[in-house]
Amino acid sequence: MHAAEREQAILDLFKDRDFVSFSELDRRLEASQATLRRDLGRLEADGRIVRVRGGARLAQPAARSDDPSHLQGVPFHENISLRRAEKEAIGKAAAALCTPGESIIIDGGSTTLQMCPYLAPLGLQVLTNSLHIVSALLPQPNTRISLPAGSVFREQNIVLSPFEDDGAVRYRASKMFLGAASIGRHGLMQTDVILVQAERRLLARADKTFVLVDSSKFDAPAGHAVCDLDEIDVVITDPGLKADDANILRKAGIEVIIAS
Repeated sequence: MHAAEREQAILDLFKDRDFVSFSELDRRLEASQATLRRDLGRLEADGRIVRVRGGARLAQPAARSDDPSHLQGVPFHENISLRRAEKEAIGKAAAALCTPGESIIIDGGSTTLQMCPYLAPLGLQVLTNSLHIVSALLPQPNTRISLPAGSVFREQNIVLSPFEDDGAVRYRASKMFLGAASIGRHGLMQTDVILVQAERRLLARADKTFVLVDSSKFDAPAGHAVCDLDEIDVVITDPGLKADDANILRKAGIEVIIAS
């Protein structure tokens, strides 16, 4: 099979899905692993796919050049209504893990936002990149709020910077709470590379990492890796978590909290 035929065969596997594992490519195509990696490299260079740990996913459509504040992924106003009851329970459970007076980081997201109503009595110092979270915390007189520097991305109402110096370098937190586009054996994933870079910098500022995800995120397509599972301390999710997914987390040394 020629290279062009193999590349088309690889693309054909994406017709009804967003992610194909490398082990499946190795099983279904008559080519060496080194040849398959070269094929994936050419397809990635052409902008057709994105290689991720364990395989590849279809490339997202490029952001419009005339819209500098565009992030890949589901806009916040659409995401906020999805699985709302589960997100509210997860947010409440996460807030219960905070202790009075501590410094925390809350990454922007429709699930992390649900922590905010329960934080008022704690007198926390909160660093967040989310304008939604800032708005929710402003009525709490005892909650101190900090923002990193950067540009506002309107779809998520979030402040992000592609640069290292975002003003958060001197901030230290005992805990960071963040969501994800997907989570699984390949780690914690997001859909946009700028978001990944910003979250990695925030993770470096916290002692422990808490991931807030509803159970549907374990079946979501993979994306850009934010961190491996062994960098996560706690996952808070809902009773829909499958036993196999729970076992993957626990084998990685992650505490799993089910918020009902």
